[in-house]
Amino acid sequence: MSFSNSNLSRWWAIAAFTLYTALNFLDRQAFAALAPQIQSEFQLTNEQVGWIVAAFSMTYAICSPAVGLLIDRIGLSRGAMLTICVWSLAGVLTGFADGLGGLLVCRALLGAAEAGGIPAFAKASALYLEPKERALGTGLNQLGISAGSMAAPVLAAWLGSQAGWRATFMVAGLLGFFWIPLWKVVESRTRMREASAVDVRPAAPSEILRDHRFWSLLFANMLIMTVYSLWTNWTTIFFVRTFGLSQQAANQSYVWIPPVFATAGGLFGGWLVMRWMNQGRSVYEARSRALVLGSLGLLVTAAAPYMPAASWATVMISISFFCTLIMSANVYALPQDLFGGQRAAFAVASMTFGYGLMQTFYSPFVGRWADRYGFTPVCVGSAALPFFGWLLLRWTTFRPRSEAVR
Repeated sequence: MSFSNSNLSRWWAIAAFTLYTALNFLDRQAFAALAPQIQSEFQLTNEQVGWIVAAFSMTYAICSPAVGLLIDRIGLSRGAMLTICVWSLAGVLTGFADGLGGLLVCRALLGAAEAGGIPAFAKASALYLEPKERALGTGLNQLGISAGSMAAPVLAAWLGSQAGWRATFMVAGLLGFFWIPLWKVVESRTRMREASAVDVRPAAPSEILRDHRFWSLLFANMLIMTVYSLWTNWTTIFFVRTFGLSQQAANQSYVWIPPVFATAGGLFGGWLVMRWMNQGRSVYEARSRALVLGSLGLLVTAAAPYMPAASWATVMISISFFCTLIMSANVYALPQDLFGGQRAAFAVASMTFGYGLMQTFYSPFVGRWADRYGFTPVCVGSAALPFFGWLLLRWTTFRPRSEAVR
């Protein structure tokens, strides 16, 4: 039987977008993995590295709502192919950067295009998956995020040491162009799910912007994702600065490990909510329980810089990543629950706007404090913020107008 005739064929589309996300994060995380090498060549401080991350984050934030609306308007397929072309080109161009200014421009272009990554996956999830499957779908998205995040330090350790950091960016960027023909094959053989009675009526963008739950999601996501921003952008530098490792040793031995646990956390968070919903709990109650569980576990983030060895710090970072993704898998599924699949890209893009805005200010702050005081105050200060994000959602979003989504 052709996979296009099976109900499970919907998951082939999700698998293709999991790869799409992996390529997105390979290009994104290449800089974090190569940062010590780039710092050495251009004599950059940690604060300047923070501003490079902020350049990516600023355009990521500014462009997210517009790119989300574009994907909703022109369709999932064309929107995804357009964004992956542009961000892959930006990744290749980074290999030609000649200093701080060139890096700022290339990372800004990358951020503008990668603003479509998470919204496109959310659109695919809304179009191909049932409501109770979406947190698990978001967990698979995290599988892609983790695969890209793991591949970046491995590629940096191998190719960066052999051919230099410029070649690493070029290879990572070129890989994205191969996704387009693959998606066209999958799309031609995969059927979207049929709309069901439990789907939420699609909300107009203006209606979403007037909904207090939208703003609660945006600000809660900014608080929840601070720890995620910390480990995705600073893990290699953390090991180099805190434990005196070389970039290659840090990437080969430790940096690739926490993303494995991030994948497990995303899948666990999705499975847990599906299990609770199958037991009769509402989607909002199930997501709230998962979020508070993750936020309490994230308190271990404060312990990472106090560990006696890099191996023990890796354990703490891995637990932190695991708990972050329990939360993220459910936070990024909420816009689909609340506002419907037809506006999924715009609603999720607005959340990525909040993430990018947070990271624009958070990253230079992390760099400045790491230069002056090390990573201890950064980790301790960030550990409690996700709990306050859950509290905000508990007081607002988890008192829904309707419990129709099951």
